[in-house]
Amino acid sequence: MSGIYIHIPFCKQACHYCDFHFSTSMKKKDQMILAMAKEIQMRKSEFKDEVVETIYFGGGTPSVLSVDEISHLSDAVYKNYNVIENPEITLEANPDDLSKERIIELSKSSINRLSIGIQSFFEDDLKMMNRAHNSAEAKKCLELATQYFDNISLDLIYGIPGMSNEKWKQNIETALSFGIPHISSYALTVEPKTTLNKLIQTGKIAQPKDEVAEAHFRILVETLEANGFVHYELSNFGKENYFSKNNSAYWLGEKYLGIGPSAHSYDGVSRGWNVSNNSMYLKSLEENKLPNETEILSKSDCYNEYIMTGLRTIWGVSLGRVEKEFGNDYLDYLQKQAQKFINDDLLFIDQKILKPTTKGKFLTDGIASDLFYLNLK
Repeated sequence: MSGIYIHIPFCKQACHYCDFHFSTSMKKKDQMILAMAKEIQMRKSEFKDEVVETIYFGGGTPSVLSVDEISHLSDAVYKNYNVIENPEITLEANPDDLSKERIIELSKSSINRLSIGIQSFFEDDLKMMNRAHNSAEAKKCLELATQYFDNISLDLIYGIPGMSNEKWKQNIETALSFGIPHISSYALTVEPKTTLNKLIQTGKIAQPKDEVAEAHFRILVETLEANGFVHYELSNFGKENYFSKNNSAYWLGEKYLGIGPSAHSYDGVSRGWNVSNNSMYLKSLEENKLPNETEILSKSDCYNEYIMTGLRTIWGVSLGRVEKEFGNDYLDYLQKQAQKFINDDLLFIDQKILKPTTKGKFLTDGIASDLFYLNLK
């Protein structure tokens, strides 16, 4: 199984917390669509032996594209790659772009899964984050989208300064009221070069507190699991048969191709990334050059990545796989490093699979970093 990720580097406005690559100027949008279609064509040899099962339009804000522009890119994929009969094709979208007419138009296109950036159903939260939509638009778009799409995911952010546990519960309950089969939820994080960081430094917004985020996380897990969701990845919850196939492939170490500025690729032995600059990306493709760099992953790199992704998922880290793919030195190291977390009831081993306990889930990323093998190449 392989996937193609298409990064749309445009947004109407900048959310205060976001550090992804995008531009709020749409002046080069037409040129960018043509360049990305060209990159899709130029890189087909990389996937000549692969079967594409997922196509994912991320960003940025892919819903700023017209359906014709989306189709132009998906058609380029179909023309140059071996795509299965019914691939999962996801479009990330913002509520303010999802009018009834637009939703109907999208439902008639190749898009069969929507990932909607709600973040919160409360007006004060949306204003603090500088989201382009309001609370009414968030609810209205879900009411409409569920009439035309079966496979929908929505995003929520927790750990927002000033958000009480009760308010967070209301956010979750509102999401559940629409019958959405998949929810992705993330703690508000403060990245160095964001507006949010500046607002916190100047005292205009309070610093998010870890203890608040952890309390919200536990409420999230308990509430969604009680409502039939499977907590299949640290930040992702899905009903049966509604897990994100695209993201699951990332976590399971499948190959993927990243198209567009700042997009990353992985082929099992190397990682590549495109330049995070729209003008440089366009110039490179005008000169028939691929705008990317690659690195060959060391044995330790591959091991560390498996630890990071494995611990975040319900599939865990297989001790047998570590022994087979990386050898006894890595297995011994992993077991030694993991023991202190097992003793503290943060990790456990079941049928030779290492997983975080309920208590350890919120701390997964920090635990994983302590299991990394940093010295062996």
